[in-house]
Amino acid sequence: MKGLNPAMNQQQNKSKVAVLRTTPQSVLETYKELMHLAEYDRYISRDVGTLIKLNLSWTKYFPACSSQPWQVEAVVKTLLADGFAKDKLLPVENKTVVTNPVKGAQNNKWMPILNKYGLGFTPLTGVDWVKYEFKQPLLKLNEIFPDGIEIPEMFIGRNVIHLPTLKTHGHSVTTGAIKNSFGGLLKEVRHYAHKYIHEVLVDLMIMQKELHPGIFAVMDATVCGDGAGPRTMIPKIKNFVLASADSVAIDAVAAKMMGYEPMEIPYIRMCDEKGLGAGDIRNIDIIGEDISDVNFGFTTRRSFVIWGDQMLRKGFLKFLEKPLLHTPLVVWAPFASNLYHDFLWYPLIGRQKIRKFMKTSWGQLFEKY
Repeated sequence: MKGLNPAMNQQQNKSKVAVLRTTPQSVLETYKELMHLAEYDRYISRDVGTLIKLNLSWTKYFPACSSQPWQVEAVVKTLLADGFAKDKLLPVENKTVVTNPVKGAQNNKWMPILNKYGLGFTPLTGVDWVKYEFKQPLLKLNEIFPDGIEIPEMFIGRNVIHLPTLKTHGHSVTTGAIKNSFGGLLKEVRHYAHKYIHEVLVDLMIMQKELHPGIFAVMDATVCGDGAGPRTMIPKIKNFVLASADSVAIDAVAAKMMGYEPMEIPYIRMCDEKGLGAGDIRNIDIIGEDISDVNFGFTTRRSFVIWGDQMLRKGFLKFLEKPLLHTPLVVWAPFASNLYHDFLWYPLIGRQKIRKFMKTSWGQLFEKY
């Protein structure tokens, strides 16, 4: 019996990322095709509970900022059609010092979908959190949380399906499947991790591989975010959807599509070097669409709030970090963020962008939910 062709064997061992083009009229069917193309049910067992980790970057709706309603509906509809039990599907999201998951689920039109398909919504503010001792060494989180890392108890032993959107991020350059776990596995005070964001994202991959028997990501790139992500962005319609069981690989492919060299982004490179997933495009089998010539030409910028945060943590205002961010005086930070985002940027700039978006076919689809 002849041995396997080495090139063929190498191809079989590559991480797979499925990418498809779609339209507002066909998006639910495209997502179904995408998930099957990526063979999601090889990684997500029906025998254990599955967390559907939504992505809420803003309590308000802004295009490309948070999980899109058609993304949520398509994933839920596909899972149920494929025989997943309703009581084992658990849509979840957490709060930050500047977001409210209950209001966010309403404003982003997740709740009508979850109600339609008979699923609940679990804000992680209302579940039990427990200290968890991770077996593998972490890069930074043990240092950031010296009294122990608390995680939602319900995450232990359950699968997770991440629903990120394709966008830039002022702290981490890009954001996607890996960063989506940031909002689930860390408590409200996770903003302390911004100083070492790339190392923390590597830690989150280590943690997930220990906690979850199956991990899968379904990324919406129908409407993408360019510029000062994850909130104050320029929405760009691109008509793609992506899926993979390798969170590192899907983030790398998304970065490539945005116009970045994935291995130059620290969290992607470090995850690749630690064997947590494939960050080098040469080691990823991209199936579905040919995206070799795709380049959105995105550029990461920092919002005023993220710029100020970085100056306090790593820049010329570092001498103020401890009194302003690690004492009771820290209440000024969420106040300033909400003032800038919700009461200045959103009404003065954001609403104009939303009105323009709502005239597009994707905006019209959003309005129907």
